Amino acid sequence: MRQGKQENRKTGKQVAVYGMLISLAFIFSYLEAIIPIPIPIPGVKLGLANLVTMVGLYTVGVGGTAAVSLIRIVLVGCTFGNLFSMVYGLAGGVLSLVLMIFFKKTNWFGQVGVSIIGGIGHNIGQLTVAALVTETAGVFYYLPFLMAAGVAAGGLIGLLGGLVTERIQKFVSRV
Repeated sequence: MRQGKQENRKTGKQVAVYGMLISLAFIFSYLEAIIPIPIPIPGVKLGLANLVTMVGLYTVGVGGTAAVSLIRIVLVGCTFGNLFSMVYGLAGGVLSLVLMIFFKKTNWFGQVGVSIIGGIGHNIGQLTVAALVTETAGVFYYLPFLMAAGVAAGGLIGLLGGLVTERIQKFVSRV
């Protein structure tokens, strides 16, 4: 009986953590939607919601992070976008997450490097969908610009993610 209560308590805490991560990612996505970035390249964003993905990968693990990312992309697509924006978001998000998981497991890069790879992967995923939708490879003209933006944004998000992850891990170790 006692073990069942402990499992329920643990499950309840996990649901609360995932709910918090989804909420934060959703809020960050909303902020990006309403605050324009003064860069004249279409599609460039800071990727604030990726901060939640980075922290999730290093604190709650792959499965929970994948679920949080998928739910966020669908919610944001339904709330602030349309079916196409959801498809673009899913393509970028899935490729980004797969690459980040792979490179995190290899230990070749730290959190900043993993985040940069995620930012670049996100842009490549979205450009690939754009090329399929428009039936032209001409969209890859943007690739160098988007890669530069992915490196810059990924680096910043990786730095912030590292700080947040470190603080969460210190807090959890004290509790």
